[in-house]
Amino acid sequence: MMPAATRNKYMETAIQTATPQQLLIMLIDGAIRFCRAGIEGIKNGNFEDANKQLVKAQNIVSEFVITLDRDQPVAAGLLQLYEYFNYRLVQANIHKKAEPAEEVMQHLLELKETWIQAAKLASTPAVQSSHG
Repeated sequence: MMPAATRNKYMETAIQTATPQQLLIMLIDGAIRFCRAGIEGIKNGNFEDANKQLVKAQNIVSEFVITLDRDQPVAAGLLQLYEYFNYRLVQANIHKKAEPAEEVMQHLLELKETWIQAAKLASTPAVQSSHG
């Protein structure tokens, strides 16, 4: 395992050199990681940690809403999806139930695969991309 300072410098460089598509995928990875940690917190009865982790996931999903390009045809559908994710994460946190967060995590995993495929398409010279 690398020291924290080295890991932080690596992450800083990775973020600074990432394409918008790569940044989106990195954020989705973070939301998935926080969902997973929140779920574990709920299952282990560590509700304080679960709360912290689920709020971090919500913050990332809220960032998706903020950065959504509303001029894109898929924006309205993505906005509804992101709002649903936040609603379910709040429900998981309020009721201390893993199922809503597990549902969101599954959707995030699927969304990640979709964005990975979109990023591959966007890397071809004939296609331009933007988030939603």
